[in-house]
Amino acid sequence: MSSLYYRKKQKHPEDGAADFRLMHSKEIAVVGVSDKEYKSGYRIFKDLIKHGFNVHGINPRNGTILGRQIKRNLRALDRVPDIVIAVVPPEVTLEIIEECRSMGVKEIWMQPGSESPEAVGKAAAYGIKATAGSCFMRQAGIWR
Repeated sequence: MSSLYYRKKQKHPEDGAADFRLMHSKEIAVVGVSDKEYKSGYRIFKDLIKHGFNVHGINPRNGTILGRQIKRNLRALDRVPDIVIAVVPPEVTLEIIEECRSMGVKEIWMQPGSESPEAVGKAAAYGIKATAGSCFMRQAGIWR
């Protein structure tokens, strides 16, 4: 079985209620968090916090965003996240997959624009469940 999943857009947020509850209980790392409010990394991080997710922000510049300490990389986290959400260019996603492999991360969600055939293939080769071609926030029912 392939570790790649292309998700179909849900018609209503309630359609994914069970998945939402399951994702809500997991530790999530958002790689590509930004302090710029117009960027997807900022909006995703802010809305996950707002909806009560256990979320950590990752950006090489670290610092503080929305009152939370941002880590420089995934290895700086206290524990291995259950899900990594990539909100970065595809070439950076390749680096993230290497980091996920070395840490034992089991799932990566490549936000639209973060994925590439090479990244998807690399995740599959490492046994990391990869979701590409779909927005995590829409699948979780947070964004319409």
